[in-house]
Amino acid sequence: MSRKIRMGMIGGGRGAFIGAVHRMAAALDGEMELVCGAFSSNPERSKLSGADLYLDPNRVYGSYQEMIDQERKMPEDIRMDFVTIVTPNHLHFGPSKLALENGFHVVCDKPLCFDLAQANELVKLVENNNSIFGLTYNYTGYPMVKQARQMVLQNEIGKIRRVVVSYSQGWLSTALEKTDQKQASWRTDPTKAGVGGALGDIGTHAHNLAEYITSLEITKVCADINKVVEGRQLDDDVNVLLKFNNGASGTLTATQVAAGDENDLSIKIYGETGGLEWNQMQPNTLIVKKLDKPTHYYRTGVGDLYPCTVAATRLPAGHPEGYLEAFANVYKNVAKCIQAKISKQELDPLHLDFPTVHDGLRGMQFVHKVIESGSSEKKWIQL
Repeated sequence: MSRKIRMGMIGGGRGAFIGAVHRMAAALDGEMELVCGAFSSNPERSKLSGADLYLDPNRVYGSYQEMIDQERKMPEDIRMDFVTIVTPNHLHFGPSKLALENGFHVVCDKPLCFDLAQANELVKLVENNNSIFGLTYNYTGYPMVKQARQMVLQNEIGKIRRVVVSYSQGWLSTALEKTDQKQASWRTDPTKAGVGGALGDIGTHAHNLAEYITSLEITKVCADINKVVEGRQLDDDVNVLLKFNNGASGTLTATQVAAGDENDLSIKIYGETGGLEWNQMQPNTLIVKKLDKPTHYYRTGVGDLYPCTVAATRLPAGHPEGYLEAFANVYKNVAKCIQAKISKQELDPLHLDFPTVHDGLRGMQFVHKVIESGSSEKKWIQL
């Protein structure tokens, strides 16, 4: 293609954190451009946000319904190609459904939607329309995460036996939602976040990372669900025993009351002949341990790495790459697949390496089953 992919955005206006992250990530590789948006449920605030971004005021809309309707009517060489949805969880489904029904591809922030019924409907829509649907489980975009996945696929540590994944934050150690802090308010509100608090917000990232690197599926869970801060409506501390479909066992913890922790996502994977260890706070390093051999430290941009790892790396060794670059790798692969769709070309398997609506469904199934397990006397709940 001889042009950029045209992006519309729903949500992400003034005062929003994740909208700016999506815009920076989408723009990083020069494959996409933001052309329109409905940035707030308040039409005036949406207009002001569009002005902040120097958009044509005629393509800054007062609602997502208006945006999708008006963009659909535009000539193909002008209208948006896909929409990015960066609203709270309860507002993921409506825009996703309407965009898909009107022929637009979708990128959606995680988790996929509000409940399982919505998730299943979106899967059917994507499959029936043959649409591209990217979900921003952005930690899959890190080069060393991709390296770890390939090492598992190439049997470099043998059959997986144990997985330990943890996501630890401290920002909700107090009742921050009672101060009307925007990010805390909706994430702790079951009418907006769904049935999971920390579980839906960060536990789904841990779940997705474990299944992505191992290429296994979690089949059973045994959960302990806690609401540590007094008066909080949703979980803020979760501990889960895991069983995988190859017989491996593991643990998953997700907490937002670990006072002092910033964004500590880490995973350890143990096979018959070795283990892998990765931490989001030191993302350019993958630790590889082998039985009776020295520990190896794999570094981004250094040595003989797998092609998918190299493709996800932008800078020479020693130049740190992080959160935005990993986020951008999701967008880059989505862009390449949309380009192929528009050009009626085959999709390159290398570019199909991004989280999809099916990963979103897996995440929603995980959340609901963990919550079910946490409120049950039964030891194990089947996914």
